[in-house]
Amino acid sequence: MHNTPELRVVVAEDDFLVGKDVERVLKMKGYEIVGRAVTGEQAVEMVRKLRPDIVLMDIKMPKMDGLQATELIQQSCPTPIVILTVHETHDFLERASAVGAGAYLIKPPSPEDVERSITIARARHQDIMHLRELLAALEEKNKELEKALGEIKTLQGILPICMHCKGIRDDDGAWNQLEKYITEHSDAQFSHGICDKCLKEHYPDYNITLSVNRSRIRRSGSDETT
Repeated sequence: MHNTPELRVVVAEDDFLVGKDVERVLKMKGYEIVGRAVTGEQAVEMVRKLRPDIVLMDIKMPKMDGLQATELIQQSCPTPIVILTVHETHDFLERASAVGAGAYLIKPPSPEDVERSITIARARHQDIMHLRELLAALEEKNKELEKALGEIKTLQGILPICMHCKGIRDDDGAWNQLEKYITEHSDAQFSHGICDKCLKEHYPDYNITLSVNRSRIRRSGSDETT
């Protein structure tokens, strides 16, 4: 008895007798046949419309062969696919895998082979879908990283700087204030203050007052400790 949940299957086979034999095996194992196509084009349209759980796809069909149909299905509505064939060559297996087939069956298939191939095809399909999700997430992360890197501004190389005013010459030959140049070419921000040396040089009166106040504070603190 088939113990797995009932799966919906589309069978694409142009040979009437072979198709009936495949359907018989599927029903024996408990699968639900929801569609039967006899050309590759019908198979593609049927899968798009019915969205089955699995497709059994004949390799040779009129107008569009099974590999072409498989490739179109995987592009528009990814679905686990088992290829039906009378050949088992290395070249064929590589081509079938390249277009998205998850397993293959040699005709006429046995019930055990059908069940095993469907299980393999569905497992491989899940792996492929998971890999696509990971690749999509990785691509998104790469886009975010590229955007972040594009927003980062760094200063590199030798910067021509005036030995007196400390202005920086840009690529156009114009001289810019140091803080203006750095702000425009990096993410640094400036807040202005004054160092003790410049305070003494440019504001001597204020510097004397500040020094006296500092001395008083130090003496006051010393008196309190004694």
